[in-house]
Amino acid sequence: MRRIAVDVGGTFTDVVARDASGDLRIGKGSSTHDRIFTGIREGLQTIADDAQETVESLLQNTDLFVYSTTRATNAILEGTTAKTAFLVTEGHPDVLVLREGGRFDAFDSTIPFPEPYIPRRMTFEIRERIDSEGGVNVALDEPQARSVLRSLRERGVEAVAVCFLWSIVNGSHEQAIGRLIEEILPGVPYTLSHELNPIVREYRRASSTAIDASLKPLMQAHLAEFEGDLRDAGFGGELLGATSFGGVMHLQDLASRPINAVKSGPALAPVAVRSYARAEGKGDNIIACDTGGTSFDVSLVRDGNIMFTRETWLGGRFVGHMTGQSSVAVESIGAGGGSVAWKDPGGLLRVGPQSSGAYPGPACYGRGGDQPTVTDAAVVLGYLDPSYFLGGRMTLDESASAGVVGRLAEQFGQPVEHIAHAILTIASEAMVQAIQEITVNEGIDPRDSLIVAGGGAAGLNIIPIARELGCREVLVPRTAGALSACGAHFSDIVAEFSVSKLAYTDDFPYDDVNEALQRVRGSIEAFASGLRAKGIDRFEEQYFVEARYPYQVWELEVPLSKGSFDGAEDLATLVQDFHGVHERVFAVKEPDADLECLNWKGRLTGVLSKSSPAVKERDGSPRAPEPAGRRSVYFDATGRTEAPIYHGQDLVPGMVIQGPAVIAEPTTTVVVYPDSRAEVLAGDNYLLSIGDRAEDLA
Repeated sequence: MRRIAVDVGGTFTDVVARDASGDLRIGKGSSTHDRIFTGIREGLQTIADDAQETVESLLQNTDLFVYSTTRATNAILEGTTAKTAFLVTEGHPDVLVLREGGRFDAFDSTIPFPEPYIPRRMTFEIRERIDSEGGVNVALDEPQARSVLRSLRERGVEAVAVCFLWSIVNGSHEQAIGRLIEEILPGVPYTLSHELNPIVREYRRASSTAIDASLKPLMQAHLAEFEGDLRDAGFGGELLGATSFGGVMHLQDLASRPINAVKSGPALAPVAVRSYARAEGKGDNIIACDTGGTSFDVSLVRDGNIMFTRETWLGGRFVGHMTGQSSVAVESIGAGGGSVAWKDPGGLLRVGPQSSGAYPGPACYGRGGDQPTVTDAAVVLGYLDPSYFLGGRMTLDESASAGVVGRLAEQFGQPVEHIAHAILTIASEAMVQAIQEITVNEGIDPRDSLIVAGGGAAGLNIIPIARELGCREVLVPRTAGALSACGAHFSDIVAEFSVSKLAYTDDFPYDDVNEALQRVRGSIEAFASGLRAKGIDRFEEQYFVEARYPYQVWELEVPLSKGSFDGAEDLATLVQDFHGVHERVFAVKEPDADLECLNWKGRLTGVLSKSSPAVKERDGSPRAPEPAGRRSVYFDATGRTEAPIYHGQDLVPGMVIQGPAVIAEPTTTVVVYPDSRAEVLAGDNYLLSIGDRAEDLA
């Protein structure tokens, strides 16, 4: 079975094809945001050329195509979503305005209060009210609702989000509004909160509903255009889209819930690193780092399980907008190969969050970029080979990099190498902080984890990052330059369903909780039935609860041993497991405290046919390969030095490279620093050993 996966990033579009033998081939194209398929076709052309066939024949012989895009995320951050109306219960118009509170500095009054996702002027109150038990306190005023919807038509509204109080208990009023929208505003997409995200916590439910509705016109048109271009190019197989759950779903399902496309690319990175680490026998506790052209993304795998969160913010915590849905936990910062270095008014060197993007890109791309970037700094330091970038398909302008970094160096009165090294160091520090945010702040010691580094720029500074964190080993896949797209090759269809039901463990309502879990199970079975009709017959189910100690503000997600509570033993297991999770996150637990359980969730995995990463035989005992050449490279510890340069195509399992050295792969570069070494493992990936660990293995 041939499968192709595409990940459209801010700078490059990664295309990864897997043939029947399981080998992965990578192609890259510049992201073309006006017409996505143009950049995809460029990447497909590279793969087709290597296979000595045409793009058309490549697509015709492909059974499955997985598409991941930043279009939804970018639309939210750039404010280019549809003109959306927000319908709420009368008397409660400020759900999106007031949010949940929270700010980084409670005493800094100069920080402006963030704007709501949907402007207050586009919020409309509907006369109705359902109480917390599902009873109707105020009947839906249909004439008033009709009047509001007619006014929306006059305003040219393109989408509608509906979020009524306690609709998660009784959704009849939201459903009635849905029918009225179809009658009065035919063709205008809408989202009902109790169907999309039935959880307690009004702001999160409202935010996810607003985001989903606002994305529907854009994403439905975009996905239809993309599918049309792909079909016209010769593809006749099954088409799937990547989701924020770290899985995939059929494109029609994704179009109906486009919020699932938000941050879908980064969510696939932990899927890839888990597969690579297992193939190399490197354990189940992993930090996944993905360094692209515009961002640095970090995610975790703990005990073989990908970590999830409901705290996914777009545009910054507290000041941005929350998706409010469970998704792969990814910490993202604006630091990547295209991040711009600059001198701030206080005379300090800064890197990012501004990015040069794909066009014009770093100065070395020769497209008119005139600002120094991390990539330009790497060229100045000698880490990147100007004649071997993208495997020789693109030649970098070394003099342009020297020029833009040199001008910045003049502002500081420093040698150009010192500023180039400082640019990389500052970028590395920001990446270290991002890793600490998702590990140390969650009670996880990064020293107990394996770092797996991906992204085109990952290998430039991953060793200093690992050293700062106290990690001694880093795994860099040969396919690191397209990590998220590779994750799609090891992914399955994943969907999540939830029901809110408050339950206290001191007087546990077994029947009510089992009824809630049965509703979750019913949603899972309905979704699985649709997948069976499409030929998928292997499924896995997991159940969770979001719980807390009494009077706490936030809940923790705890896995359930099964999808029902059959007695006191099952309840005791839940309580014990919660104490363990709480102690890991907060370093404290209350063994005698009862629990409040709020949301009951089920996660369905539809298992797709896929192969594991290939493992090769070692080529005899460890030995040093012959370098392809030598180049002047700058390291802080040694200054300028002549370092050997190795081409990845010449390296086979069992070979060992002692730093300082540079390994050039077609889509990524691995810098082996002076106090480290690299070994090619049986899975054909690079294991970087640092400091004492490198000396132990020498």
